[in-house]
Amino acid sequence: MTGDIQRILAQVREKARKKRLFLSHALHQMSRPDRMISAAEVLSVIDHGEVIEDYPEDSRGHSCLILGHGQGGRPLHVLCSPKEDYLAIITAYLPARHEWSDDFKEREKS
Repeated sequence: MTGDIQRILAQVREKARKKRLFLSHALHQMSRPDRMISAAEVLSVIDHGEVIEDYPEDSRGHSCLILGHGQGGRPLHVLCSPKEDYLAIITAYLPARHEWSDDFKEREKS
């Protein structure tokens, strides 16, 4: 893990301990009947997952995509952005097998 990845992950976890804000897009995606992702699963991914993509130039501010596992070991992706006083949870979803490598860490090439 590079220094930049370690830094963003440390920031994400620090801000998550202070305050978390689930953006409306995240809530919508989490509550889809085919997903039903709980806030506890998202927080577990943040606490125990790994950064698989880093977006330092994101228009929403520095953000990253974290891979972790939820209920029953299902893979989950959480996109989040650490802000000054909180962690913005932008979205959370179950990665589609046809769009990701077998370990869900790399996007399939088109």
